[in-house]
Amino acid sequence: MDRFQTVDKTIEKSDSNDYIIEKGTTNDIDELENLYDNLNDYLQLGTNFPGWAKGIYPVRETAVTGIQNNNLFVLKINNEIAGSIILSHEPEASYSRVVWGTESDYKNIIVIHTLVVHPKFMKNGIGKKLMDFAKIYSIEQKMITIRLDVSIHNAPAISLYEKCGYKYVGTVDLGLNIPELVWFKLYEIVL
Repeated sequence: MDRFQTVDKTIEKSDSNDYIIEKGTTNDIDELENLYDNLNDYLQLGTNFPGWAKGIYPVRETAVTGIQNNNLFVLKINNEIAGSIILSHEPEASYSRVVWGTESDYKNIIVIHTLVVHPKFMKNGIGKKLMDFAKIYSIEQKMITIRLDVSIHNAPAISLYEKCGYKYVGTVDLGLNIPELVWFKLYEIVL
């Protein structure tokens, strides 16, 4: 049985009605912006594994673009956004610098972007649920592989991706021009 610890109470997941993953809508934009800001504030108080910064990434425009492109999904508990993920067909330019496990046009490949979990829902398996959803969704969409990038400093995310079966492909500079965010590991899971 899954258990989500929240600030207010514990929710035991006994059926699929306790959380839902659905496409984000324009009604979610304000809440997503708040989630991003809360997450970035939280990251600044401790170890900022992803290297994100409030006002730089992720920001309101991240949510707006994901919703406009119809590829942003939210995980809600009691109608509150606990986490979010963007599943697109848009790779970073640096992805072309490595040899992937399988080659195909990106119309057949999902790329994971902006996997976020609200601080109050951390350590409750939300990231894993979103990663599991990404795999199920990609299989349903008849994709052949899923790819992602992660900062070499983001040990918790790297651990999650490897536990989910993703294989390390290579390390590249994404060209962000941010001193702390030069090198990113690339991962892939062939479906």
